Amino acid sequence: MQLEYFHMIDRIVDLKVDEKRIVVEALVPKESTIFEGHFPGYPLMPGVLLIESMAQASGWLQLGVLKFERMPILAAVKEAKVRGSVFPGDLMSIEATLVHEGSGYAMTEAKIRVGGKLRANSTLTFTQIPFPNADMRGYMDAFAKRIGFPQQAV
Repeated sequence: MQLEYFHMIDRIVDLKVDEKRIVVEALVPKESTIFEGHFPGYPLMPGVLLIESMAQASGWLQLGVLKFERMPILAAVKEAKVRGSVFPGDLMSIEATLVHEGSGYAMTEAKIRVGGKLRANSTLTFTQIPFPNADMRGYMDAFAKRIGFPQQAV
């Protein structure tokens, strides 16, 4: 995970396009400037970054479902709950399920677990737009390879 670049997903563990479900992993770095202020002497992963992690997992799911024809952009966060702390060094397992897609929008349900225990969950809404340019599409293709996005899903 590279917090400074908002790269929240380290690898795709499982992507089932037909079931509209994804599981990804993200290892929270042991050291980051984020933790210098959140909180000195008691570092915690900020709740907003937990939501971002769920949004990125949901985004990769949508890219698979959409066959990279459009890209998802987070539009709304509903019912986000942080149910426990996430600490530096924790391995997050993030699962997202697509619950609605149509008319250029999508909704997902996402959960973060650490050691099998639920730490956060949310309902997220996305707008789906064409890739704005070839550079963005190329960047996403390269990043997909880096995190193990299954090529058969594209």
